[in-house]
Amino acid sequence: MVRPTLAQVRALIDELWPQEYAEAWDAVGLTAGDPKAQVGSVLLAVDPVDDVIAEAEETGADLLLTHHPLLLRGVTSVAADTLKGGQLTRLIRAGIAHVAAHTNADSQLGGVSDALIDALGVPVEGPLVQTTGAPDGVGIGRWGDRAPTTVRALAETLSDLLPATVTGVRIAGDPEAEVRRVAVCGGAGDGLFEAVRDVGADVYITSDLRHHPATEARDTAHRGAGLPHLIDISHWAAESLWLDRAADHLGRVAAQRGWDVHVRVSARRTDAWTLRIGQEDRHG
Repeated sequence: MVRPTLAQVRALIDELWPQEYAEAWDAVGLTAGDPKAQVGSVLLAVDPVDDVIAEAEETGADLLLTHHPLLLRGVTSVAADTLKGGQLTRLIRAGIAHVAAHTNADSQLGGVSDALIDALGVPVEGPLVQTTGAPDGVGIGRWGDRAPTTVRALAETLSDLLPATVTGVRIAGDPEAEVRRVAVCGGAGDGLFEAVRDVGADVYITSDLRHHPATEARDTAHRGAGLPHLIDISHWAAESLWLDRAADHLGRVAAQRGWDVHVRVSARRTDAWTLRIGQEDRHG
């Protein structure tokens, strides 16, 4: 067994989750690190936040692989006393490289949305939006048909499947409505309502549903068959389902290549919300 270089591990990550599948606005791939450095330990996480960087330091990781990019939006300084500059400085000083697999991991077969819909036992029919130039099935979101259930039962299943969060699981629509066709998008998916309607989904499961897109989606629904019903789940919790799958895939292929690499999933919770204050089920 040999330790691979960062360049070799980066190339493997690109094989598993090709950068060409990422959306044009995204910032994926290598953010920091010496391609010639050896990698013996990889830590996977959803978010490249301070707490996760501390965990990478504490566990001796050589590479931090996160779903969300560290530098998604442009910065004009990487000075150590800025948020992003401080995080980069900390990684570089500790000799920890950083790679992001974001919408390329969303789009890829077996990726983030597949992990979510597979956990619900829904056979996948296809993506909500096919990625241009990619093989069939590669794209953003997933949809498929399942045995009849209710919106409430599906939401309760999600509550059991996902890590517990302060925001929990929310429903917009009729909790007792029967659903067969399910659409999902891991992460923030309120820009995909047209695609959801195009596939005829009875219910749409995603995260970060904002007031105006959600109310407009329900108003549009009320003019037709009352669809789709909406289930809103934690962004972090939804995407965390992919981590174990990704770590297993990366670790298995690395072992097949004779690499001595330990791959582990972060134990840190990076959901932003820590407390909810309110009256439960007042409108339930």
